[in-house]
Amino acid sequence: MGLTYQRILLKLSGEALMGNLSYGIDPAVVQSIAQEIKDIVAEGVETAIVVGGGNIFRGVKGAAAGMDRATADYIGMIATVMNAMTLQDALEQCGVPTRVLTAIEMQEVAEPYIRRRAIRHLEKGRVVIFGAGSGNPFFTTDTTAALRAAEINAEVVFKATKVDGVYDSDPHQNPSARRYQSLTYGHVLTQDLRVMDTTAIALCKDNNIPIIVFDLSVPGNIRRAVMGESIGTIVGGSCEIS
Repeated sequence: MGLTYQRILLKLSGEALMGNLSYGIDPAVVQSIAQEIKDIVAEGVETAIVVGGGNIFRGVKGAAAGMDRATADYIGMIATVMNAMTLQDALEQCGVPTRVLTAIEMQEVAEPYIRRRAIRHLEKGRVVIFGAGSGNPFFTTDTTAALRAAEINAEVVFKATKVDGVYDSDPHQNPSARRYQSLTYGHVLTQDLRVMDTTAIALCKDNNIPIIVFDLSVPGNIRRAVMGESIGTIVGGSCEIS
C-alpha cells in the first residue's frame, strides 16, 4: 500500500509520554514512539510534531490553583520544550535526524521557530518538533498543531490519543457509546465533542486540513494512519457513525 500523506503534523499529548506513570516521562514509551516515527520517516514521510506538556505542567491547572493564567501558560510552554528535547534524543538514538524549533527563543537548546527553516528541514528529511506552543498564553498545543500544520502546508493532522477515535458519548461511562468513523468540522463544533479545542477545529476547517484521531497505544497505528488505513475517526468528511 502506498503513502496517502507525504507531509504530516503529528500531535502528541504530554500524557502520551508518561505511559503508566503518574507523572513525568517513561523512557520505554518514548523509545517506542520514536521507533514508530522512524518507520514512517523511512517511507519518505515528511514529519512534523507538536508535543504537549501535561505530563509535567498544565497551564490551565496552574491557573485554577491560583496562578496568573499567562504565567502558568508560559510554564506549560517550557514543559513542552522538555518533552520535545526528550523525543528528539530518542529519535536521534534511532538514527533519525531531528530538529527542535521553539516559539520562545532558547538558543542553547533549540532553534527559534522560523517557518521557512522548518519547511527546509522537512524537505531534507529531518523530523521537526515544535516546542513552546505558539509562544502565546491562552492558546493550547492543539491550536498550535493546527496553526503549524497550516503554516508548513501539512496534508493532515494526526491526533494520537489514548482512545481509538471520537464517540457520541463517553465510552468509559456509557457502554453503548458509538464511535464515529467520520465527522464534519461543524458537527464537532456544534456538538462540543472536544476532539480538539474550538480554535484548532476552526483553523483546520478554514484551511481544509483533515484531523485523524486514533489510539497511539496500538503498535503500528502511526504507519497505518499514514498509509490511509481506516483507523480511528476522521474529522473533515461526512458524518458517519459505526
